[in-house]
Amino acid sequence: MSSNNKELTNERRRELLTKLKARFEKNMNRHNGIEWAAVQAKLEANTEKLWSLSEMERTEGEPDVVGYDKSTGEYIFNDCSAESPKGRRSICYDHEALESRKEHKPEDSAMGMAADMGVTLLTEEQYRHLQTLGDFDTKTSSWIETPPDIRKLGGALFADKRYNCVFVYHNGASSYYAARAFRGSLRV
Repeated sequence: MSSNNKELTNERRRELLTKLKARFEKNMNRHNGIEWAAVQAKLEANTEKLWSLSEMERTEGEPDVVGYDKSTGEYIFNDCSAESPKGRRSICYDHEALESRKEHKPEDSAMGMAADMGVTLLTEEQYRHLQTLGDFDTKTSSWIETPPDIRKLGGALFADKRYNCVFVYHNGASSYYAARAFRGSLRV
């Protein structure tokens, strides 16, 4: 899926920063009180994180700043595409689930793709916070981080928004659907 080279060309870096800045300025409600110049300085100082954002963008996640952690000094980016990212759909939950399928295996898993991209799946708390910033997954759903005790029993969690309400559900971890992907989170 992704390249082992985690460096962006200067041209790709400029294009990505331009796109991220435009999205940031268009959606100020997601990050009140945060200045783009400070975010850009952090990104330019950490090219591997910029590469991860490029992967989020490439798979149609539309990453944007959704918060700032004062205790760590990190900006928090989440996928903010209206629906679950198209470039990550039809995947099961994790590698164990992928390996358990005997036939009709998906190409990848949410946890595997996230690790390759250098991001994490949203937790339920992060997913619910994202939904306070807009309407996401009104026609799709997204895998979210699953507690180990649920995963150990073969399940995995996903969430969506219907009827103006956020729902968290369970499914077998090896299941996959054309309208389910995952939303990533990245701290910079």
